[in-house]
Amino acid sequence: MSNSQLQDWTSPEALPVHVSFIMDGNGRWAKRRGDERTAGHRAGSETVQRIVRESRRLGIKHMTLYTFSRENWARPQKEVSFLFELLVSFLKKELPDLMEQDIKLNIFGEINELPLAARTALQHAIKKTQKNTSMTLNLALNYSGRDEIIRAAKQLVADSVTVDDVTEENFAARLYSSGIPDPDLMIRTSGEVRLSNFMLFQHAYSEMYFTETLWPDFSVEEFHDVLRAYAARERRFGKTGDQLNND
Repeated sequence: MSNSQLQDWTSPEALPVHVSFIMDGNGRWAKRRGDERTAGHRAGSETVQRIVRESRRLGIKHMTLYTFSRENWARPQKEVSFLFELLVSFLKKELPDLMEQDIKLNIFGEINELPLAARTALQHAIKKTQKNTSMTLNLALNYSGRDEIIRAAKQLVADSVTVDDVTEENFAARLYSSGIPDPDLMIRTSGEVRLSNFMLFQHAYSEMYFTETLWPDFSVEEFHDVLRAYAARERRFGKTGDQLNND
């Protein structure tokens, strides 16, 4: 690939402003190696670190990671406990890096229902990074897309919004992602091809990319490949290609 082609997909105009990830395959990665599922989650957290750093280096402004769904509470208690212990450890380890890279941490989901240690670590990191502006890292924690939509609808009612004022803009302003642009690109690893209740409203016009790669094996190089593929796509938003070319 020539330097000019490389520049094409790394230019601000070609890169997505907001990338979301469904980080799937940690358990299968561990099972294939004869390890406990916890080993896969630990390896997956290292992938998070690499991809966040690379996104910041490239200039991607927003990233959302589907970290723990409301449905995930149904997993074995041992695994759930480990996931939150890993989250606390990850935050303590990565907070200095988030500050150095000027990354703001944000949460989509019901944080008050999380274990105390996780809640405390999250609140500390959120407060510490709140003035950072170069990139926003959103963790979807204790999150459900359908619950988010119901929550926003209830808020509209509570705010006594009239029928004529129930607009996409007013509705979006009551979502967890208020003030953040919808994802341009959604990436899901491990070969599963579904949204799994993740940002159902926000992903309406997102480009989607599904890979067989398990999350712990998702490399910076493959991320680059996905971004190249994204840059080559034509986003029409209901228009025809001819209309876009004439705009």
